[in-house]
Amino acid sequence: MKKIPIALTIAGSDSGGGAGIQADLKSFSANRVYGVSVLTALTAQNTLGVTAIHDVPIEFITQQLDAVFTDIAIDSVKIGMLSQVGVIQAVAAGLQKHNAKNIVLDPVMVTTTGDPLLQEDAVGAVRSVLMPLADLVTPNLHEAAKLTDTRVAASEDEMSAQAEALIKFGAKAVLVKGGHGDGNQCADLLAFKNGHQWFRTRRIDTKNTHGTGCSLSSTIAANLAHGLELNEAVDKAKSWLTGALVKSTELQVGRGSGPVHHFHELWRS
Repeated sequence: MKKIPIALTIAGSDSGGGAGIQADLKSFSANRVYGVSVLTALTAQNTLGVTAIHDVPIEFITQQLDAVFTDIAIDSVKIGMLSQVGVIQAVAAGLQKHNAKNIVLDPVMVTTTGDPLLQEDAVGAVRSVLMPLADLVTPNLHEAAKLTDTRVAASEDEMSAQAEALIKFGAKAVLVKGGHGDGNQCADLLAFKNGHQWFRTRRIDTKNTHGTGCSLSSTIAANLAHGLELNEAVDKAKSWLTGALVKSTELQVGRGSGPVHHFHELWRS
């Protein structure tokens, strides 16, 4: 019997179910990957915003990592919300200890509703500790600006410059996401040390964008677990997310920014 691909998400919990660990596990399942998890924080959250954050003790995060890696063969890793320097250092140490592969880092800093998720002093640790371990880093426009200490990119040239700057921090590849930009197209830039590739999709007019970053990065990780090359993994994930956004209105979850439809290819209206 063929082994099912297995992906690990290291992230915070979203009690509203649209982002974080919940979105990652849904994305894994929707893309035919078995998901395992390490929780780094608990949030009291819904479609309207975050009302409280409870950080998981660092020692327990390390224990979760050891428990998963010592028993289960992990094909890829997605990293999401790591709010503190100590947590970042513990996760990095665990990934190095267990020789983790296919690491996708989503440098989560704020929620869709604007609530901060990363402490200010942790930004430097993301750059210096986590990025050198990552096979792919997936910042949105605001996160790319924060990580490079520049303004939010207003053009494709500025996105390219930020991607090049992020590569210098040690990541093997960077996907700068243009979802927060303007215009009818959503342009994402996949940059390597020796080249780049643009991915362009039509912009979907919907308020249901909660968890888009989590879902995209975890789907890329799922595709890597299947053995796809990075550019193919990104292309396929972009296509899947577009469908999840188009079908998001079928869910009608909450009164604010609702989730994407992770199971749009599996559930029938």
